[in-house]
Amino acid sequence: MSLAARRPDTPAPAERCVPGFDDLERGWLRNRSGVKWHRVDPTVLPSWVADMDYPIPTVVADALHHVIAAGDLGYPDWPDGSPLRPIFAQRMASRYGWHASASRVREQTDLIQCLQLILHLATSPGEAVAVQTPNYPPFLATLKTMQRPAVHVPMVDTDDGWRMDMAALSDDVARRGCKVLLLVNPHNPTGRVLTRDELNEIAAIARRHDLLVISDEIHSELTYSPNEHIPFASLSPDAAARTVTITSATKAFNLAGLRCTVTHYGPDRLLAIRDAQPPDLYGTVSNLSVVGTRAAWLEADAWQKDLITVLDRNRRRVHDVLHHHVPALRHRLPEATYLTWIDTGQPQAVDGPAQHVLRHGGVLLDGGEAFGPRAGAYLRLNFATSADVLEEILDGVVAALAPLRKC
Repeated sequence: MSLAARRPDTPAPAERCVPGFDDLERGWLRNRSGVKWHRVDPTVLPSWVADMDYPIPTVVADALHHVIAAGDLGYPDWPDGSPLRPIFAQRMASRYGWHASASRVREQTDLIQCLQLILHLATSPGEAVAVQTPNYPPFLATLKTMQRPAVHVPMVDTDDGWRMDMAALSDDVARRGCKVLLLVNPHNPTGRVLTRDELNEIAAIARRHDLLVISDEIHSELTYSPNEHIPFASLSPDAAARTVTITSATKAFNLAGLRCTVTHYGPDRLLAIRDAQPPDLYGTVSNLSVVGTRAAWLEADAWQKDLITVLDRNRRRVHDVLHHHVPALRHRLPEATYLTWIDTGQPQAVDGPAQHVLRHGGVLLDGGEAFGPRAGAYLRLNFATSADVLEEILDGVVAALAPLRKC
């Protein structure tokens, strides 16, 4: 029996259905070639990698179809950089009051490439990088591969929710001689959105220790009211001058496969070093990726508004189900993203909590081990799917983890 049948406060399917988001056909999902659904066994429900299950915005699909139908796939005419540069600047100003300079924007294929390029240009092997943990595993893997020692700044689960350990940041930056702070805000995986006071405290530490701040803000447009995203570079002239902001339309519009990210360079010297590199050494974005991103940022806000409504409903559903059916778990309602971070309290479970849920619940979640120290007891759940699929995911998670209530 499903959770929907067990709980009288669950809305009827017709009442909760949002067309385009809740009418997903299982066969369509299973036939997708993306890693999220393609990699799992047909008996398993995927709720792991950070892809949404929804179709892309119609305006984005139409823009891509138009280019292909017109055969317009020749070399693009972008003598001053792609058209995304002024569009990004305009979007930052209208959404956040941050007057970013279009002339400081550069394009890369994805966020990981952005990070790797910046670290390559701004640091040397052996130089330490401060980073919140838990954190996005490819970021941590990048630091290890590039031999930039990670200085772990804990995100702490307090009575008031997740908080960044500011004292540890200040002390460890000084003790380890960090050159860079990798700041993820909104935070993946906890879903925390840092407040202006917190960001100002971080900015003061960065100024005191002369840190380059690499600010990953890719989840900024997936922030739930009343929380507010504040670009780090918008805090002050000093913050702007030391911050490299990396972001993309890929998370907020479900376009990861287009491979298009923008980077805003605050430091003059770093931008000059970047522009002195051979122009194609680090690759260039495709015409289609720019067309898709442009359509998303200029024409898909109505779609995104519906998306936020659905995700807000889903995050609350996950929180309510876990609270009522597995009260032994520790879980915070995420303030942003479509990912939620679950403390099972069971790091010693056979093969880890993720394998336990897969074996006993038929649901694939991300296990916490790759997210950094002290994360082995955690699970990351992706709730960007239809109401019906989410119910089945929660059925499996509850079936696997409900015995924890007895612990």
